[in-house]
Amino acid sequence: MRYTLLLHYLELTEAELGEEAMEAGKAAFHAYAEALDREGILVSAEVLQPSPATTTLRVRNGRLQIEDGPFADTKEQLGGSFVIDVPDLDAALAWAEKCPAAEWGAIEVRPSAVRFEAGTWIPA
Repeated sequence: MRYTLLLHYLELTEAELGEEAMEAGKAAFHAYAEALDREGILVSAEVLQPSPATTTLRVRNGRLQIEDGPFADTKEQLGGSFVIDVPDLDAALAWAEKCPAAEWGAIEVRPSAVRFEAGTWIPA
C-alpha cells in the first residue's frame, strides 16, 4: 500500500541554520532516500521550495483567485514529501520515524486512496 510522508517543519534560511547544519541535513536526507530506494519502496521524493515561492489558486463563484504564499497560517510549513509503497501502516510509521525531519518537525503519514497510472485510476 502506498503512503505519503508529508514533512512539516519550521522554515529556516541557510543563514539561520548555518552551513554545517545545512550540509548535515542534506547528507541525512540523501542517506534516507538511498535507504528507501535500496529497499525498493521509494515511489517518489520531493523537497519543496520555501513557502514564499508558493502560489495558491482557487475558483470561487466562477472567479479565479490567485494569491502569493501558502494557505496555511502556521510557523510549520510543508517542506517535502516521500511516497513509499510498503505492506501496512506499521511499516510506513517505522520508515517515517527514520526520516531526518522527524527530529525537528512532524511527519504526517497518509495512506493513498487511489492513484492515476497509465490512463486510469487505480485503487490503493
